[in-house]
Amino acid sequence: MGAAPRGKGSEMMWRSCIKIIGFVLSLSLLSPAQSVKGNKGNLRIYFIDVEGGQATLFVTPAEQSLLIDTEPSDSEGHNAERIAEAVKDSGMKKIDYALVSHLHEERSGGALQLLDRVPIGALIDSASAEEDEDEHEPVALSRIRHIRVNPGDVLPIVGMKAIIINANGRSIAGPLDGSSTPNPLCQKSGSGPQETAENTASLGVQITFGKLKIIDTAELSTNRERELLCPVNKLGRADLYVVSHREWEHGPAMLNTLGARVAILDGDTPREGSHTEVDVPQRAAGLETLWQLHPSEEGTGEHDSSGEYVANLEGPEQSHFLKLVSTGDGSFDIYNSRTRVTKHYGAMSAGSER
Repeated sequence: MGAAPRGKGSEMMWRSCIKIIGFVLSLSLLSPAQSVKGNKGNLRIYFIDVEGGQATLFVTPAEQSLLIDTEPSDSEGHNAERIAEAVKDSGMKKIDYALVSHLHEERSGGALQLLDRVPIGALIDSASAEEDEDEHEPVALSRIRHIRVNPGDVLPIVGMKAIIINANGRSIAGPLDGSSTPNPLCQKSGSGPQETAENTASLGVQITFGKLKIIDTAELSTNRERELLCPVNKLGRADLYVVSHREWEHGPAMLNTLGARVAILDGDTPREGSHTEVDVPQRAAGLETLWQLHPSEEGTGEHDSSGEYVANLEGPEQSHFLKLVSTGDGSFDIYNSRTRVTKHYGAMSAGSER
């Protein structure tokens, strides 16, 4: 006996059900990252040349953003504009979290100028900052939520893991991976000169995204940085190191300990940098590439990395950035917005040394 004929209305309903079922099945085939609107499943990191200090923007697959340091102020607001352009390039409309590593002008001086261009959800700073907080803090900044952090705290950003490794003149209590193997490089790494209180109190982070690990200790003083390395390496191995502006004082101790494949050198003050600041990281064991946001004043051509690894060359004011993209499988790409060329770094094989 044949099936009863369907009316026009029931046939349309049946076709609608098929479309809905197909749509649901297609969603089930997507990974959690793909199902997020506008999410490509990648971590994107912008290293922005603000001619002094640092401005590094992280955009996670969950479409949340973290900016490390807000650049020095300038009369025309050029530095803030460069950060705003990077935010725009990333597709974001705001900065969810802005981390201020310490209170030197080249690290936090441009916060108000940036706020005029991009909304900021919360400011992250040292827990000790509350005790020394300026009662004359600009109203615009005082209205933003503040998050005070200590060593060991995990930042609330979604899509990557960011752990505070140094703050308030203290470092994390022990190795993050639970290991306790003595660091043989400590015998060759001596203590450094006394540093200013602000540098000593620098707020640094370890960021992991899948198999990718990044270390940024801000402007941590030599002696405080040694506490992260000796007698036990508390940080383990890493893929990328944002070079401390104090690294030149005591040799490539951090880079050698981390075994980083890539180092990013931004520059201490506008267009400044001795050839020593360039030479020291390049001597690090296992380093594949030293990327620079601009050349050093002394070392241009002779000591600096080759031009393909420099975002901004000498000459007219430029505002090119370096952009890292990672899927979390251990491989990553770095794009130079000046040359428009991308360098690929493949995932390390199991058991291989960085």
